Amino acid sequence: MTQPGIDHRVRLVDLREERLDVDEVLASLDDEASGAVNLFVGRVRDHDDGRSVRALDYAAHPSALDRLREVSEQVAEEFDVTGISAVHRVGALAIGDAAVIVAAAAAHRGTAYDASRALIDRLKAEVPIWKQQSFTDGDQQWVGSP
Repeated sequence: MTQPGIDHRVRLVDLREERLDVDEVLASLDDEASGAVNLFVGRVRDHDDGRSVRALDYAAHPSALDRLREVSEQVAEEFDVTGISAVHRVGALAIGDAAVIVAAAAAHRGTAYDASRALIDRLKAEVPIWKQQSFTDGDQQWVGSP
């Protein structure tokens, strides 16, 4: 059943404390109209700006999920996609954990690449999710906080 005002090309949008699953994101975009799926996985790395990172903690504003859905709908509207999905972790993450997965499906690869790039770039710029980095020297730093 369809809901008025909901773009059904937006398949999966969520914020989670649990581990993210690439297979779930890919499955959400499975359809016969898609000739291409472009997937981006952002992972926690062990360094930032020349400093050794021990772990990250992501915090989300209460409006973050709604904003993530809005950004996903904007990208779906702007690009000729068959589907868009975006999931982001919140809470404590370790080095190597997937922090964000975005994907775009389209009839052609160029559109899938462009939409996926736009989705991750807008998510980072517009969705109120902030990370606190813990460095191996004991220092901490908030990134992207207001």
